[in-house]
Amino acid sequence: MALANELMGSRLIFERSSLPFQPRFSTKKRTQRTHFSINPFDPRPMRAANSGSIVAAISEDLVKTLRINTVGRKQEKDENKEEEKTVKFKVRAVATVRNKNKEDFKETLVKHLDAFTDKIGRNVVLELISTQVDPKTNEPKKSKAAVLKDWSKKSNSKAEKVHYTAEFTVDSAFGCPGAITVSNKHQKEFFLESITIEGFACGPVHFPCNSWVQSLKDHPSKRIFFTNQPYLPNETPSGLQKLREKELESLRGNGKGERKLSDRIYDYDVYNDIGNPDISSELSRPTFGGRKFPYPRRCRTGRPSTDTDLMSERRVEKPLPMYVPRDEQFEESKQNTFAACRLKAVLHNLIPSLKASILAEDFANFGEIDSLYKEGLLLKLGFEDDMFKKFPLPKIVTTLQKSSEGLLRYDTPKIVSKDKYAWLRDDEFARQALAGINPVNIERVTTYPPVSNLDHEIYGPGLHSALTEDHIIGHLDGLSVQQAVETNRLFMVDYHDIYLPFLDQINALDGRKAYATRTIMFLTRLGTLKPIAIELSLPPQSGSTRKSKRVVTPPVDATSNWMWQLAKAHVGSNDAGVHQLVNHWLRTHACLEPFILAAHRQLSAMHPIFKLLDPHMRYTLEINAVARQTLISADGVIEQCFTAGQYGLEISSAAYKNKWRFDMEGLPADLIRRGMAVPDPTEPHGLKLLVEDYPYANDGLLLWSAIQTWVRTYVERYYPNSNLIQNDSELQAWYSESINVGHADHRDAEWWPKLSTVEDLVSIITTIVWLASAQHAALNFGQYPYGGYVPNRPPLMRRLIPDESDPEFASFMEDPQKYFFSSMPSLLQTTKFMAVVDTLSTHSPDEEYIGERQQPSIWTGDAEIVDAFYGFSAEIGRIEKEIDKRNSDPSRRNRCGAGVLPYELMAPSSEPGVTCRGVPNSVSI
Repeated sequence: MALANELMGSRLIFERSSLPFQPRFSTKKRTQRTHFSINPFDPRPMRAANSGSIVAAISEDLVKTLRINTVGRKQEKDENKEEEKTVKFKVRAVATVRNKNKEDFKETLVKHLDAFTDKIGRNVVLELISTQVDPKTNEPKKSKAAVLKDWSKKSNSKAEKVHYTAEFTVDSAFGCPGAITVSNKHQKEFFLESITIEGFACGPVHFPCNSWVQSLKDHPSKRIFFTNQPYLPNETPSGLQKLREKELESLRGNGKGERKLSDRIYDYDVYNDIGNPDISSELSRPTFGGRKFPYPRRCRTGRPSTDTDLMSERRVEKPLPMYVPRDEQFEESKQNTFAACRLKAVLHNLIPSLKASILAEDFANFGEIDSLYKEGLLLKLGFEDDMFKKFPLPKIVTTLQKSSEGLLRYDTPKIVSKDKYAWLRDDEFARQALAGINPVNIERVTTYPPVSNLDHEIYGPGLHSALTEDHIIGHLDGLSVQQAVETNRLFMVDYHDIYLPFLDQINALDGRKAYATRTIMFLTRLGTLKPIAIELSLPPQSGSTRKSKRVVTPPVDATSNWMWQLAKAHVGSNDAGVHQLVNHWLRTHACLEPFILAAHRQLSAMHPIFKLLDPHMRYTLEINAVARQTLISADGVIEQCFTAGQYGLEISSAAYKNKWRFDMEGLPADLIRRGMAVPDPTEPHGLKLLVEDYPYANDGLLLWSAIQTWVRTYVERYYPNSNLIQNDSELQAWYSESINVGHADHRDAEWWPKLSTVEDLVSIITTIVWLASAQHAALNFGQYPYGGYVPNRPPLMRRLIPDESDPEFASFMEDPQKYFFSSMPSLLQTTKFMAVVDTLSTHSPDEEYIGERQQPSIWTGDAEIVDAFYGFSAEIGRIEKEIDKRNSDPSRRNRCGAGVLPYELMAPSSEPGVTCRGVPNSVSI
């Protein structure tokens, strides 16, 4: 029987110290439900009392007797240990490797070579590492190496996932595994999804890997993977302490050299790769990040400097990829979706580019825009058979159109799918400030007329608003202006201060014209908004007859109707620029990147906070690198398609300097800052919305509260008191580096939240998860549904609004529709913009939505947290049903009504494609 117990690893069964650490959690009572359910018991092993504190009087004979007996027992115990060490048993590993669906010729060749060399010993080798230290060597206990079996036999498998086995022989003193090393002796990398070990008395041991394992010829070091058991730094088992730090050091790198695509190095740099001065001085751009142009830091690539500017980094142009750490790159299905969207965009823009010199650049009427959706590009552009004979390239495109007609036909944007003319109405124009693609700029008017915060010494009297009470008094339902302000009925979308400093430069660009706009709106008794005045500002120009400020009010005749439509178009252009450059790119993409870099550099994969953040960091570094390469780069999409042109990132930098505050990025704080809500402890979320039917805020608060509850449940599980947070070296290093390095230009700001208490950590993590998931979804996935119909919110305007003193006024009066379309983006600019926002609005098939996780049952070894996460997922499901219910409620006029789009941008789930709904876990597009 004794031998049977040994063979079964009885020592592992009865020694609790060999089991994985079970984290602490709090069972504090609360007056309201702020946690997802966790069973109220503490699974931690009891700690032994300190024998040194016990004192007794013992006779000398008794001491001698005890000493003799103790020595005898010790010798017997040592002999038994020696016997135990000779007892071996086997455990089995199952490694799951993910195959590529499509391989090129070179990859196929290397795969067959690896299958052959695997037979002769150049294979994949695993080694288990115990949580315990060997007392003789003071090093972690290790198993003998084991090889993944049958690699060559399964090399031709077409399955998405292939399972390989390995067998380890360990002795009964090994303890429980805490880590595993993987050595890839093949020529080719492979994607290791997970490893599961069975046969230990502590039960199955899971290693969620989800990582590319490089060949030893490229990266000679063994890869280290830890189990799914979370550990705070000071609770790391002795056998894993050195490995924990070693793995972090390997991810930090040394800050030197150019990165290879197969590297896993996370480091910081400034945005000095936007321009391309080696091609042309016109493509030179300043460095963003530093005193002159403050900006968050991005992932360092280490590329050499340009020849003409030592401060600029040499660019990598498509189709060559930009460096991001290997595990941050898109997985295959995401790559395929992105590539398909790129092909669609190329084809959408190929023909307009060829045709631009033949056809007029401007749309002639609304019907021509409609034909982009009804007839496709070829018919819209008038490519007749005779013309195709002159151009060999379009013949290829013709074949593509005939074989897949929809490829070159744009999908009808949702904004015109239910009501073709909805976008023209004032109520729809105002509704989109609450439920459109940019619902985060509207604010309550507290002072009328509005007051600028720009420096009066620089801009002088030109900062005074031209708005007066006379402009709006007739639209206030009998209220005085003061009464409208005091009763919270006046609201505003104010782009005056963000645009005015840049207007001279923007308006000097060819084909670009902009105002700094303010739009005043009135809250009706029905809970909807109506625009009642638009202020259009320009910098004062000496010697110019054009007024620097003008106010346009709702129309009373045909002429004022066209003036009003042009004014709304300029507001839409301002709104599109701020949405893309500030609210979307800066606040949810660029400002999150430092937190992600710091997390990989300072938080071990076994740290519980890293495990919590992990799904909310997926793909963000890769999509940001793509943005630097094609979107925000010199002469990239943003510069070509938006009014601000090459000054767009300077506007973004000014917003980062003057407006961005991490402590105001959470939803409740942002709503209060904009005056859209006031604190009210009697309300469900502790806030009272001053516009009750505010779909972005209504749905956002549901998700914010669910995220906050989940984060609090998780954080208090591992940090029952604030001392643990203050003494967590990795956690403090993560937050400190995020601020002092990643956001170095704001390192001295007093508004950074402290990280000293449990509530501090809950607030910080909730804000990060909110920005990565719900906030990004609200600002991103409606871009094509709302912006795909360019007149609704033109990204670019080419002409100012004429007044009677302008030479252009006569042509405006003669044909106002022609003037309107000549002010809009050209055909080429329109189709390019449509193709880009179509791509940006697309969900890929491998999207991971809020409430979902890869390997949901084993992402953590803490069963109680797994249960709590399922509770969070269930809450997300309930929120989705509530959002559906709200969208069917006719009393909610800002999301339900004839021709009104439902507000689904925060509905958690979505099918692949452009759906105008779905909340992914991370900034993944």
